[in-house]
Amino acid sequence: MLLAIDIGNTNLNLGAFEGETLKATWRLATDTNKMPDEYNALMQTLLPLKGIQPGEIKSIIMCSVVPPLTTVFEELCRNFFSVKPLVIGPGTKTGVRILYDPPRDVGADRVVDAAAAYRLHGGPVIVVDFGTATVFDAVTRDGDYLGGSLVPGITVAANALYTSASQLRRVELVAPKTAIGRTTAAALQSGLVLGQVSMVEGMVERFRAELGRDAKAIATGGLAPLIAKETDIFHEVNQDLTLIGLHMMYHMNV
Repeated sequence: MLLAIDIGNTNLNLGAFEGETLKATWRLATDTNKMPDEYNALMQTLLPLKGIQPGEIKSIIMCSVVPPLTTVFEELCRNFFSVKPLVIGPGTKTGVRILYDPPRDVGADRVVDAAAAYRLHGGPVIVVDFGTATVFDAVTRDGDYLGGSLVPGITVAANALYTSASQLRRVELVAPKTAIGRTTAAALQSGLVLGQVSMVEGMVERFRAELGRDAKAIATGGLAPLIAKETDIFHEVNQDLTLIGLHMMYHMNV
């Protein structure tokens, strides 16, 4: 069984693959203060809850945009699973040509998402990842990863409002019934959710003008379903895209 680990700034996503089948997934809050032994204890609890024993994990692949946790999880893999993980980085075969300048500056998760989307849907393809940042990535028809765009994610934008404006309070991140908010809560929801929808629609159209009008748009990330409900711009919503990409890359590199 293969364990795929995606270490993001906000969430840790893990997936266990048996052959080509994604058998189980876990989503945890990223915590850079946890030590390897603490994550060990957490894994001992989480895996059996979904019917998987640690001894069944024979291979591990991971990507990380949080360097302090990269070493923590490498130690966890060695000590808890007795496996040396394959870590996505320079020299890893990805299935796409990286034209970012310089290539090492692009986040590993962005490359994994783009490669997975290209493998699943062909090109041109646009990936929109709704995480800490809302990240747009572009792959050409010929499999060239060009780069993309980075904007503050919905939660980051909301937190900035709450901490900067003393009269604004936290609201549930849901789409309001109308764009014109008649209460402060509805006005915030309109701006945060519907504003994000309009921004995403505009950016996807700009990307299509450069990539090709037939470029598919794929949504991923924790808040993807929230935004996808309010627009028809996406060809697919796939919250397991990064895990699928890691599974794909493992088999390209062993």
